[in-house]
Amino acid sequence: MNTLDPHRCVVTQRPGWALEQLSFDTIPAMFWQRADELGDAVMMRQKDLGLWRAYSWRDVAGTVAEIAAGLASLGFAPGEVASVLANTCREWVWADLAIQSLGGVANGIYPTDAAAQCEYLCADSASVFLFVEDDEQLDKALEVRARLPLLRKIIVFDMEGLQALDDPQVLSLAALCALGRTALAGDAGLVQRRTAAVGPDDLAVLVYTSGTTGRPKGAMLRHRNLCAVLAGVNPGLFAGQAEGGERIAFLPLCHIAERLIGEYVSIFRRSVLNFVENPETVFDNLREVQPTTFFAVPRVWEKIYSSVAIALKEAGRLQQLAYAWALSEGMAVARLAEAGRRPGGPLRLRYALARLLVLNNVRRMVGLNRVELALTGAAPISPELIRWYMALGIALREAWGMTETSGGGTVTPAGESRPGSIGIPGPGVEMRISEQGEILIRGANIFSGYLNLPDKTAEAMDADGWLHTGDVGRVDAVGWFSITDRMKDIITTASVT
Repeated sequence: MNTLDPHRCVVTQRPGWALEQLSFDTIPAMFWQRADELGDAVMMRQKDLGLWRAYSWRDVAGTVAEIAAGLASLGFAPGEVASVLANTCREWVWADLAIQSLGGVANGIYPTDAAAQCEYLCADSASVFLFVEDDEQLDKALEVRARLPLLRKIIVFDMEGLQALDDPQVLSLAALCALGRTALAGDAGLVQRRTAAVGPDDLAVLVYTSGTTGRPKGAMLRHRNLCAVLAGVNPGLFAGQAEGGERIAFLPLCHIAERLIGEYVSIFRRSVLNFVENPETVFDNLREVQPTTFFAVPRVWEKIYSSVAIALKEAGRLQQLAYAWALSEGMAVARLAEAGRRPGGPLRLRYALARLLVLNNVRRMVGLNRVELALTGAAPISPELIRWYMALGIALREAWGMTETSGGGTVTPAGESRPGSIGIPGPGVEMRISEQGEILIRGANIFSGYLNLPDKTAEAMDADGWLHTGDVGRVDAVGWFSITDRMKDIITTASVT
């Protein structure tokens, strides 16, 4: 009997499971290409004061050009770093695209970070400009700016309450755009020339890790790393799904998950990106938008389930019985799907009736009636929760990636389900289990190292290009991976015993 090597290199071999040939090789090149192509079509919306405001690709391109030209007029040079300290909003994306269009490096800071953490992140990244959302975030910057000698200007998105501020180091986003318009009036091709000079090997973004074992480390992601992930999303995630559609952005853009799936994949796939009004309105906005693509961490999927459970407790007895019957039919279909089988005629008919009478109402209530791609990642999720969504007719797919993999890694293929598994290696990705049980990954998506930390970089990547993920796992006979532990937990346990 042939026994598979448990430490073999696994590369997914499936029809169509290959990297797409892209028509761009940098993030700003992708954006400007899409803006030229799509013009007056809606690119994004943001809800302000109860009203959705739409922005076309042309609108956004104009604003990004003004911000970029304004930064250039203030001396922003290729390779320099600008940081963004804000909640997820339209201005975050505008700043990110403007920074990269000049050949700069965009770094995100969590809006919940304290002033001392902001100081560390700006100092470690050598940020020369800092974008902040409002007066609350500006206060943090003002508290530490005396210890940030490289910081030239602080740019504020929302000047409400700051109209009387007279500080030569602080200017509004509107004022920066005005500088940009003046610069473009004298040199209309400024931004295009700077963008054309950006190459795939240039650094695009810094994404700081959580720092659970010390201070955050700045992962360096180049344009080629991000483009390698984009080249695999259509075959890996969106097979059979038309481009366009709607999605909402609410997770932090300084995290690789929302930066990649929310911002860059939306640009790549010509989707409309809807920014929630604020973190407290996520579920209300989800019901309004009814997105076709929805990515969320497990905690969000749990909250959606809990909202249904709470509503059910308050429902009448007849509604509760109808839900119980419909869910039981859905669970029967889900069990068959998990085994790779289709329901027979009677069950298929009962399930169609359950969807029509009950389950579609549940989907509408939570904002997922139109969803075509439902994706979870960034943390473990209960297999039973995945089965509940499957019963509703929502194929919740697990994916796995890291900051250091530019967000790419494994994915559950469309039409397949193995709750508890993180899926199979995505297009262009190699994976294996080390002799110590650690998941290793290799590919063009792997980061270039940690900023200012060559020793930590050497610990993370070996001489053969394998990234040591820190996750303990296993792989089955057909290439599906599962995570079972963290290496540091095993090491800690071993040192104790």
